[in-house]
Amino acid sequence: MLAVTILGNNSAIPAFDRHPTAQVITLDDHLFLVDCGEGTQTQMNKYKIRRSRINHIFISHLHGDHYFGLIGLITSMGLLGRHQDLNLYGPASLKDIFDLQLQVADTQLPYNLIFHRLEEETVLVKDNRFQVEAFRVSHRIECWGFIFRQIRPPRKVNPEKARLAGVPSSFFDRLKWGENYETQGGLLIQNAGITDPAPRPKSYAYSADTVFDPQLAVKVQGVDLLYHETTYLKDLEERATKRFHCTTVQAATIAQMAGVRRLLIGHFSSKYDRLDDFETEARAVFPETNLALEGVTYLVT
Repeated sequence: MLAVTILGNNSAIPAFDRHPTAQVITLDDHLFLVDCGEGTQTQMNKYKIRRSRINHIFISHLHGDHYFGLIGLITSMGLLGRHQDLNLYGPASLKDIFDLQLQVADTQLPYNLIFHRLEEETVLVKDNRFQVEAFRVSHRIECWGFIFRQIRPPRKVNPEKARLAGVPSSFFDRLKWGENYETQGGLLIQNAGITDPAPRPKSYAYSADTVFDPQLAVKVQGVDLLYHETTYLKDLEERATKRFHCTTVQAATIAQMAGVRRLLIGHFSSKYDRLDDFETEARAVFPETNLALEGVTYLVT
């Protein structure tokens, strides 16, 4: 399974019960946090996101609405007894910032915080089931986007066939990943006979803050779900360009150029109290568009 849960969908200032950017990506049995704006911990509590399952955090850039919640989160993880390693990915200066914050507070984390400096467009995390890639986007300061790809989706277990073959339910998770089952009598139960083939691999791209840039369409070509910022409605295109942001129509145009299956829009300016027009304008260009609403989990299909 690949899914995206929105914790924050607003831009620089919290407003109208909307919070700065943060998302949790669920990829099979892994959770990843992308950006960590102010209020992320509160949102995680509200929507029952388990901090202990997050082992990788990705920070797109160093504008405060994308990382001001980070030091609170990594400190709370320590206070709650975390011991497993935590991997943090971001621009080089991020390490100086959190090192200073921990130093002046005389805080020693009880776990290993491993910092990975974002320097080039490359694969950041990979195993035999998935990978996470970084790509540059065009913003006022150094800024990165991320693509989450399934490499090997899990097979679907047929519970009735499996039980009739003598496979205990405790082994079902291993069946998903293609293992055969050997009974106590030495009989080998072939996986293909009790599971259905895996669906095609899914992909999700998070493009972060960016000015309208056709090159982005090349980098996210063909993904199943694209998240693209839409800070402004189409009538403020000039303002969007000056501030290195995008409008509804520009985001929808990128989705169209990239040939993605679905578009998710967010990073709304606090000048707007209602969001209906964002969806209407984007759908006029790219019909398969949804608002990134806080607390909603979007399944990548």
